[in-house]
Amino acid sequence: MIYYLKGKVTMIDGESIVLDIHNIGYQVLVSDLSKYKVGEEAFVYVYNVIREDDQYLIGFSSLEEKKVFSALIKVKGLGPKTVINALRATTVEAITNAISANNVAYLKKLPGIGVKAASQIILDIKGELTGVKGDPGVYQEVYEALKTLGFKGAPIDRVLATINEKDASTEDVLRIALAKLRK
Repeated sequence: MIYYLKGKVTMIDGESIVLDIHNIGYQVLVSDLSKYKVGEEAFVYVYNVIREDDQYLIGFSSLEEKKVFSALIKVKGLGPKTVINALRATTVEAITNAISANNVAYLKKLPGIGVKAASQIILDIKGELTGVKGDPGVYQEVYEALKTLGFKGAPIDRVLATINEKDASTEDVLRIALAKLRK
């Protein structure tokens, strides 16, 4: 198993970089291409994916990013490519905060992740990432309350996706959401 790679970036191509290590080029899928420059030395933590019909490397700029990735791919229905695409759309801190805050609305706006997967993420890995077990029900309760008050689904989703308050009660999240929806 490869733990990390250190080498010169020789190419940046679409979703990956190529690292030259002792005259061997390793293609590595990464979440944020802007962290790498052609011609510069790079240190990348690696997750090696081996399938019956495919093999590739996924790289991370920090151990925290690798930890979040490793936790997310354990969730039923989420594969390595879905998870790396989700990480491309957000930050490690934002996704950890969303999981900690039971924010299904934020998670479901990530590419490849729907309502069911977002709820499953919180149920399966919240304790692993934050040390606290969670129930995604708070944001669902707020969603239902806002629908009852006459707000539409899309604006509610947009507002709830911006709220990542740790340990917030249903009332706290509802108060914050109402303030944002009334602007």
